[in-house]
Amino acid sequence: MEYSVIILKDTQEGGYIGMCRELPEAKSQGETIDELLENMKDAIKLTLEVRKDDQARRLAGQRPIYRKVRVTV
Repeated sequence: MEYSVIILKDTQEGGYIGMCRELPEAKSQGETIDELLENMKDAIKLTLEVRKDDQARRLAGQRPIYRKVRVTV
């Protein structure tokens, strides 16, 4: 799966700051854009793992019903 990374130049510390458009809590930094992108991969993976664990805890002992919905903007 692909995720969008917003990249900003860090004018105070140098290097770059990144955040994931689809996962706002996934953020990272790097000295170069390539380093930032590698760090963002780790941040995105960690965010997805945490979300999965949180969902598993919330659903523990329950029998959820799953449905899909379509949203247009």
